[in-house]
Amino acid sequence: MSLLFPSPTSGLFGRRLRSERGARIPVTVVSGFLGSGKTTLVKHFLGRPEGAGTAVVVNEFGEVGIDDGLLRASAEKTVLLGNGCLCCNTRSDLQVALRRLVAERQRGAVSHFRRIVIETSGLADPSPILTTFVTDRALAGEFHVEAVATVVDAVRGEATLEEHAEARRQAMLADRLVLSKADLTEASAIKQLTDRLRVLNPRADILIADHGAIDPRGLTEPAQSLCAGAFTAEATHADDIRSFVLCEDQPIAWEALARTVEMLIALRGADLMRVKGLVNVRDARGPVVVQIVGHLAHPPIELTTWPDADRRTRVVFITRNVAERQVRDLFAAICGLVRS
Repeated sequence: MSLLFPSPTSGLFGRRLRSERGARIPVTVVSGFLGSGKTTLVKHFLGRPEGAGTAVVVNEFGEVGIDDGLLRASAEKTVLLGNGCLCCNTRSDLQVALRRLVAERQRGAVSHFRRIVIETSGLADPSPILTTFVTDRALAGEFHVEAVATVVDAVRGEATLEEHAEARRQAMLADRLVLSKADLTEASAIKQLTDRLRVLNPRADILIADHGAIDPRGLTEPAQSLCAGAFTAEATHADDIRSFVLCEDQPIAWEALARTVEMLIALRGADLMRVKGLVNVRDARGPVVVQIVGHLAHPPIELTTWPDADRRTRVVFITRNVAERQVRDLFAAICGLVRS
């Protein structure tokens, strides 16, 4: 059994204005680059009393949604906007989803919610999302954006900001910058990253998450307003970024997946922008959550139950110049070598 995934817990192995907004529903936008820890932050918030009565809209850059499944049990309502990012081709989907949520709440089709959290794709520029709440009068009458929180990976944050314009835009538009995975790096590295973030966004509060948890007020307290003219509409993604899903109908041997990931990290770790999914492992009690960002593999977590009726393994890969066929062929070859 591979030591890559030590897992003692897994069994087998519109901004706020100066005037009052009456009954308008507050919206918190959570952004952050791929693998930064957005879902972990949101999940912790939903588990706190302050997160009760929250509906969640999740957008993922991929064919299969994973994050919405991980949040579904904790939120009053979860809506998945998949296979795109909100800054590009699914902004109209966001508008439709928000209007539908309000209509369903009014007729009692969903539990009453008093707040919405939008978790954006890791490749999304938040500015067009914010502009939507300013330019869409119908939405502005129902919602107001209260805060934008951007999650920054303390381990890879410097490199990510250097390499990806999307990450820099996410940081620049935040009201709060949340540093995740700070326990995995040195204080000097956190200081250097904080200084870089201060240059990009001198007005934002910088919070350090404790294993994904922050003071809930970081996601609920209103932020100072920004004029709509401050938003930029650029949302172009590099052509070498691609997304695909590794799916398996039958339970798989854990060692086969672990060895595959070991090989990918060793050969192309810098190009694994995010690998995240639910794995149906032979003899496991529930699905195993795997997450890899670059050369960092998170310890897997075995859930007690599946989030829905779909029991297939589905692992989303977001890579740079790593082809789907290469990953599938590698996994198939290793499966053939692993003893059943």
